[in-house]
Amino acid sequence: MKHLSIVCAAFLSTATLLAQETTTDSTDVQSLEEVLIKSVRVDADSPITHSNLDAEELEPRNLGQDIPYMLSYLPSVVTTSDAGAGVGYTYIRVRGSDASRINVTLNGIPFNDAESQGTFFVNLPDFTSSVQSLQLQRGVGTSTNGSGAFGASLNILTDGISEKPYGEIASSFGSYNTYKNTVKFSTGLLQDHIEISGRLSTIQSDGYIDRATSDLKSYFLQGSFVDGNTLVKAIAFGGREDTYQAYFGIDAETLKEDRTFNPAGQYTDENGNTQFYDNEIDNYAQDHYQLIWNQRYNNRWSSNVSLNYTYGRGYFEQYKEDEDFETYNFEPIVIGDETINTTDLVRRRWLDNDYYAINANINYKDEQFDVATGLFYSTYKGDHYGEVIWAQFAGGSEIRDRYYFGTGDKNEFTLFGKATYKLDEQWSIFADLQGRFIDYETTGTTSDLIELNENETYSFFNPKAGASFSLNAENQFYFSYGRAHREPRRSDFEQGIFKAEKLDDFELGWRFASEGVNLNTNLFYMNYKDQLVLTGAIDDVGAPIRETSGKSYRLGIEVDSQIRLSEAFSMLPNIALSTNKNVDFVASIDGELVNLGKTNLSFSPEIVFGNSLQYRPLPNVQLALLSKFVGEQFMGNIDSETSKLDSYFVNDFNITYTLKEVPFVREILFSGLVNNIFNTKYVSNGYFFTFDDDFTDPGTITTIEGAGYYPQAEINFLLGATIKL
Repeated sequence: MKHLSIVCAAFLSTATLLAQETTTDSTDVQSLEEVLIKSVRVDADSPITHSNLDAEELEPRNLGQDIPYMLSYLPSVVTTSDAGAGVGYTYIRVRGSDASRINVTLNGIPFNDAESQGTFFVNLPDFTSSVQSLQLQRGVGTSTNGSGAFGASLNILTDGISEKPYGEIASSFGSYNTYKNTVKFSTGLLQDHIEISGRLSTIQSDGYIDRATSDLKSYFLQGSFVDGNTLVKAIAFGGREDTYQAYFGIDAETLKEDRTFNPAGQYTDENGNTQFYDNEIDNYAQDHYQLIWNQRYNNRWSSNVSLNYTYGRGYFEQYKEDEDFETYNFEPIVIGDETINTTDLVRRRWLDNDYYAINANINYKDEQFDVATGLFYSTYKGDHYGEVIWAQFAGGSEIRDRYYFGTGDKNEFTLFGKATYKLDEQWSIFADLQGRFIDYETTGTTSDLIELNENETYSFFNPKAGASFSLNAENQFYFSYGRAHREPRRSDFEQGIFKAEKLDDFELGWRFASEGVNLNTNLFYMNYKDQLVLTGAIDDVGAPIRETSGKSYRLGIEVDSQIRLSEAFSMLPNIALSTNKNVDFVASIDGELVNLGKTNLSFSPEIVFGNSLQYRPLPNVQLALLSKFVGEQFMGNIDSETSKLDSYFVNDFNITYTLKEVPFVREILFSGLVNNIFNTKYVSNGYFFTFDDDFTDPGTITTIEGAGYYPQAEINFLLGATIKL
């Protein structure tokens, strides 16, 4: 911590000196809100491949579905949902990389779980209602806080300050008994300096899949102080989710006969009848507390300091049949000549964690230079434990005795410096250097009762560079190179994987802008070493299992555009074509290691297409046909036909109508969304597994393959109204 204190002291000393020369005579200075995201976002003409969305663009479809579904129609994005309809546990992949490989920040603070590296927006339901803007950078992107971006970076900025007071009441309902209710308010700027704003939300849904219910609650509260060139925000937000488990999937036969079947909670009662445990749930709460200070010292210098504390805790509950006493440290029960050493029981597996972070950045900008430098430090402490809350036979145990306990402590320190230099009216160059230093220690036992006592340190140097060339007002070209490293996560440690991954990402792009057409085209080549690829299999809690693939790559082209066909018609098509390969992939088949050569990377479709066709017949009415095609993909890395997911093409219809000049209110926004309007029966996610069979034919090992599927909802709808006061 000594080196961190020195750097912080130097940073604050610099800020004090700069404050002495404060001027505000320029009308072309960045807003105080933008100071916050300067260190993690890129400008429109930077050599980084990216897409932006703001609150106005998110609003028409903000009817209860989670943030991954708000991003569904961006280039190279694939989304899926456990419950099948976008409420509850939802997932996103970008360029074939799942959410654990997408760096997500909220106001510059990492949202990815420090141990699992996953992002679970189910813990922040209706967070879209508190988003001011977001930027999705594909590829390595620019340096940001938290784990390295191996597929993309998602930078989210929460609600800005409202100068005027307002109130909003939003309600929606739809298929599968889905309901969302939201209340928002702002006091506006009181005495030109202070604003208090907030939101309360609740979402409920039965889900498309049987019993895949969701009971979600969230809040957002913000206090802001602004005075000239100073902005201070105190923000508290969080949520609680209670979802019935739906991560087991179903086999191919069940998919044909009963595609909504959910095996979670299934057990056999004493009469031999099949039952389903009514509380096979996932219950988790997460609270975030942020203190943000944005300072503009003069026309050129600005800074940001952020403090964060995140508290997460929760469990998932399971009914288990015929469990061995030994697993739970129960004592055998002897009754006469009979010994009882198995029992039915209900168990909970807990996570309890604390995450602290400090982030400090300073920025200098003039006509030629745009320079940012900063530091980040975080510490995470997590407890993992299991307890039995009921057992048919308890064997001398007490309620909530812990049958396993483990810890995970992770510390991270990051330094970065990046600069854009404008050579002339046509050329600008970009450089970005980052150092990440990580210490991760585990103790105790896993849920499989395996000792996990490891202490690993990682030091990463991540350089990035690029150049932009403006041929004329309409055409711009760019090239960038970026390197990223990524440490293994806790589940990798459990699999005996300790080696970090490395990615070299090359991006070549062309941007075209005219009065009626905006076009973005880019080629990318992502070269991986020791990439941790999904095997396709999942563990006993539905988490994907990974393995090191050696050498692998992704090569592709992405095109997205905005085309104004007329005053009323516009379309926003995008397409991603790619080839995604393991090189010299080795797998165990029939008891022998076989080099399969080039194989397809798991969950990496070669084509992903999206489009939004928009029509405004009246200024206050918008109709949109939203389309998404995802090509076939393999769920494993051995190109097995068993692991293949079929391609699918789905279409949604969105309508909004704004009613203005209503007494006592500013306006009323009516929204409607019909998902999957052509009633396509499709599967967007699944799993693939293999195991060695040496029992059927003694002396011979045969590899057996299997797959599971997560069917998505057929035609369904959401309708809502927002009253803006």
